[in-house]
Amino acid sequence: MTRNVKKIPFAVLSLSALALALAAPANAKVEGDTITLGSAISFTGKYSTNGIHAKNGYDLAVKQINAAGGVKVGGKSYKIKVVYYDDESTPARTGQLLERLINQDGIKYILGPYSSATTKAAAPIIEKYKIPMVEAEGASRSLFTKGYKYLFAVLSTSEQYLASTLELAGEIAVKNGKKASDVKIAMAFEGDPFSQDVRAGVVEDAKKRGMKIVIDDKLPRDLNDMAATLTKTKALRPDLLLVSGHSKGAVTAARQIAEMKINVPMIAMTHCESGKIVTKFGASADDILCPTQWAETLSYKGDTFGTAADFDKLFKATYEGYKNVPYQSAQAAAAVIVWKTAFEKAQSFDTEKVRDAISAVEISTFYGNIKFSEAGNNIAKPMVLRQIQKGKYNVVAPAKWASSSVNWPRTAK
Repeated sequence: MTRNVKKIPFAVLSLSALALALAAPANAKVEGDTITLGSAISFTGKYSTNGIHAKNGYDLAVKQINAAGGVKVGGKSYKIKVVYYDDESTPARTGQLLERLINQDGIKYILGPYSSATTKAAAPIIEKYKIPMVEAEGASRSLFTKGYKYLFAVLSTSEQYLASTLELAGEIAVKNGKKASDVKIAMAFEGDPFSQDVRAGVVEDAKKRGMKIVIDDKLPRDLNDMAATLTKTKALRPDLLLVSGHSKGAVTAARQIAEMKINVPMIAMTHCESGKIVTKFGASADDILCPTQWAETLSYKGDTFGTAADFDKLFKATYEGYKNVPYQSAQAAAAVIVWKTAFEKAQSFDTEKVRDAISAVEISTFYGNIKFSEAGNNIAKPMVLRQIQKGKYNVVAPAKWASSSVNWPRTAK
């Protein structure tokens, strides 16, 4: 279905929203039996891969909810639809398009964009107009330190992404007769808000554990080459290599690690699935560790999709070309479930009443538990760590969620 996403001069739209974009501005927030949500999200530019993954998750949840009878408010059933605009992976564009959604299209309920950078551009806009936004793709913890009242995120915050890898590396060191503080870390992170927050979590955790960071590089802006970092890695022989640069960074890292035969006992990177590194690099991606917000093997369950495994099966049956379902798609679907829950809890379409209902959401879903802190982040769901093992993503940490034992040390393929 991602093949059908087309860029038009100003907007990329889904469902029946295409007619709205080409004709007059969209009607108000709720008309007849339809609730309209809006999203400025990336279908082109550097975040386009994950933007499309997120759209697929949004659309699948809309389809599933509508097929099950929709949203019930005031004794009436309503369908959901989504108006999408392409923000071109540009934060300034995200802000412009949200202004259009709110002021011209009359949209009063927002689904978030893809990335922390674009979500940071969106947050002041929704706050200005007091329009609630449920977002699934902006994990930067700094989003939740500004006192925003209309921003809610279903995902775990970014400082948690790779910190669990340090815990695992420390445990392995102790099992092998060393101390956790003996672990040496090499890392390379993109300069965007998400990756820099991931880095901050690693730095804090390394300090807490007494681990030494021997390489601390920033990935180049185009994310096409990290040979300089990998050359230093060969020379300094760290115990752990960490990389975060969204999908493009994951692809570059996986490719060059194989090409340069980088032999580090433990390698972890963000965005393995969305970068499709298993499909692109085969066995050379084996044993790479990948933090994830969600996995189909977890014992999560909810009303809309059933189990995590049920969602995985339905998603693959709906969209071609997915060997693994990206967690970006799963959490996007969860964001739509939050909207349904909030409308039904509020029994109203008043934005303030709906905002208050979102803040009080406490549900179990296929994606995990969702409960928002006062700051708006989800405090009920942990991150997990998966390892690519013979082409499959298996949960290896934390131990309570593990479906497989970790392979260590990793050997160059």
